[in-house]
Amino acid sequence: MSIPKDLKYTKEHEWARVEGDLVTVGITDYAQHKLGDIVYVELPSVDSEVTASEPFGTIESVKAASDLYSPVSGKVVEIHEELMDDPKPINQDPYGEGWMIRVEGSGGLDGLLDPDAYEKWVEEEESQ
Repeated sequence: MSIPKDLKYTKEHEWARVEGDLVTVGITDYAQHKLGDIVYVELPSVDSEVTASEPFGTIESVKAASDLYSPVSGKVVEIHEELMDDPKPINQDPYGEGWMIRVEGSGGLDGLLDPDAYEKWVEEEESQ
């Protein structure tokens, strides 16, 4: 399981890459592994508002369907539209080509986990 050190994480297994006022969002390697082959993703429209810790879309795999939770609050300025036709990059490269949305604004960053805290969170989940 890969947990890049330059990202922030939610307890719902989304990651956030902060670059100035722009935050790129996706799901973690752990999440895509647990879901299995992803077959569908629904993302918000550009210019919509997302709120930290609130759902912004859905993801479906051969195993389950789940909500996607925004790690930050702000305005969606870009979505990875190709994922809605072909979600394979989420399984193949969750921290790169599998990114989902880009949000302008950084409200809620204080509540995110650092890589070490996220790793401990995953270990706790696995032990239950």
